Amino acid sequence: MADRLVVATWNVNSIRARLDLVSRFVAEHAPDVLCLQETRCPDGAFPLKAVRMLGYEHIEMNNGTKGHHGVAILSRRPLLNAEKTVLGAVDEPRHVAADVAFAGRALRVHCLYVPAGGDEPDPAINPKFDAKLRLLSAMKDFCAEIAATGHGVLVGDLNIAPYPEDVWSHKQLLGVVSHTPVETEGLEAARLAGPLADVVREAIPLPEKLYTWWSYRARDWAASDRGRRLDHVWTTGELAAQVTKVEVVRAARGWERASDHVPIVVTFEA
Repeated sequence: MADRLVVATWNVNSIRARLDLVSRFVAEHAPDVLCLQETRCPDGAFPLKAVRMLGYEHIEMNNGTKGHHGVAILSRRPLLNAEKTVLGAVDEPRHVAADVAFAGRALRVHCLYVPAGGDEPDPAINPKFDAKLRLLSAMKDFCAEIAATGHGVLVGDLNIAPYPEDVWSHKQLLGVVSHTPVETEGLEAARLAGPLADVVREAIPLPEKLYTWWSYRARDWAASDRGRRLDHVWTTGELAAQVTKVEVVRAARGWERASDHVPIVVTFEA
């Protein structure tokens, strides 16, 4: 039987502060599964009632404590076998996974939020960057495990722009956290350890410039267009062949009180 599944990922930068924008996004794009990062609220404060009113009866989350982290999977289809994984001994709520039915079998959805890493790209003096590198190293085995299932997708804000075309200036950002060689090489090593397919770049191939994040510091983000591609969708090979559409919703960065990240929407058909 034919099936169609729309999966979206978005660093929403506070679910409570931007619930109206989540509602707008859902009205315009209608994802079956919406993965959120940086939810910024304890589980007990998550707006369950409002989310369910948007049509997402099935919710798995890992928020735990207040802070600039937290992840959630919202789904119109049942979510089964939920789990939360701590990677690289970074004991913060940054991962949640669950199975969703697609084309007659279970599709494992992983929602991951990699630490930003602070400002100084030196793990010896910056504990935040050290934590980021530890989690990144642990992602190698993690991605290999996802690939071994044969039917999995990893989405989220991975806080690294891996390719020169994923940043506004490769030369100027080589020493800036999110695009340093140790990060970009580590992220690619993790993906290839699967291997997992970078389906966004397969749909919008190099050398086209592509961004999903623009700093709040820019007076006019659209005019300066100094972005970075920090958000990603990786899939196992079988799923990559079933991607029929990929959209980076750039317009969402221009919404009132926008997140500094924009959603990515991927459609699978089988």
